[in-house]
Amino acid sequence: MDKRIVAIGGGELKSKETLEIDASIAAEAKKAAGERRPCGLFLPTASHDCMPYYNTFHKVYTGIYGVKTDVALTVNREWDFGKMKEKFEKADFLYVGGGNTVFMLEHWKRSGLLPLIEEAYLRGVLLAGLSAGAICWFEEMYSDSVVEGEYAMYPGLGWLKGVACPHYNERAAEFDGIVLKNKLRAWGFENDAALEFVNGEPRSTLSGGGKVWLLDGSDGKRVVKTQF
Repeated sequence: MDKRIVAIGGGELKSKETLEIDASIAAEAKKAAGERRPCGLFLPTASHDCMPYYNTFHKVYTGIYGVKTDVALTVNREWDFGKMKEKFEKADFLYVGGGNTVFMLEHWKRSGLLPLIEEAYLRGVLLAGLSAGAICWFEEMYSDSVVEGEYAMYPGLGWLKGVACPHYNERAAEFDGIVLKNKLRAWGFENDAALEFVNGEPRSTLSGGGKVWLLDGSDGKRVVKTQF
């Protein structure tokens, strides 16, 4: 099965800023579900399981696209592994919300949630995520998760190669400096822009107005920007 990830740079679900991207994800879920009603499983770990965030996801995906939704709640609570596994097995896509990326990855590993996510990925379930949910899959990620407002590089899961920065339209100058200083090749995801990866390789851009950039600072002199 193809392994697929849709990395969304940013945008508010509540304000319906990513509707064109959401429409594409919902369409893929319906294709995967066939005759039955599709289901999307929301992972709000990065926001410490913020229920209003899930409610917004539900309003968009169920209210607009007719997709059934469920939520994986695991932060500061007891949860049953068997029942959680059933949620993952029923899902046609996973959607990872934004928030504290470093906390999210540590919690996934500590709690035992990560193997369920990886198993879904390996069997071809679409993984979609916004901001924290976009950059966590890469080898390295640019985030202010440890000290708010202080951006730095942190290790990601390494399922996708390279370095990733969300909200690139808001952080371009700072991130370009990191790319140049470290002679990196990196991805810059603007708000309301997403890139689909299939089997680890970039395939197509999804956008309602934002852009996805491939950044190359390997010569140490200037950052070459290519719109994907």
